[in-house]
Amino acid sequence: MTPRTDPLTVEVVELIGSVVARYYEEYDEAAGKHGLTGAQARVLGLLSLDPMPMRRIAQKLKCEPSNVTGIVDRLESRGLVERRPDPNDRRVKLAAVTETGGSTAARLRDSLDFAREPLGELSVEERTTLRDLLKRMLGTG
Repeated sequence: MTPRTDPLTVEVVELIGSVVARYYEEYDEAAGKHGLTGAQARVLGLLSLDPMPMRRIAQKLKCEPSNVTGIVDRLESRGLVERRPDPNDRRVKLAAVTETGGSTAARLRDSLDFAREPLGELSVEERTTLRDLLKRMLGTG
């Protein structure tokens, strides 16, 4: 049997798919409570970490820059995000959270219990192992 079709690999892939689906479902539900779409919430959460140009947001979210522009436009119209010149290259505009956007992103992040609660049931060693395995799968660890 090849690793792709052995029962354990199939089960792991299905479990990962279930985790991802539940995460997005809860994320979209939490976003809705703040009057945001899931995509808007993800952009807001990303920008709460660091201001960045549209192209970089699109790369991080694996979508087209034109989609990001529309999302940022809607967030900007609500006062959650602003565009500002990049101090390193004045030709580039950065999207950045406003004070209101930052507090909204923090409340949104705090309301996501799906992963936090089950992970809390794992020991520090188990969480560290899970983190390291996920990083290895993604080629970042």
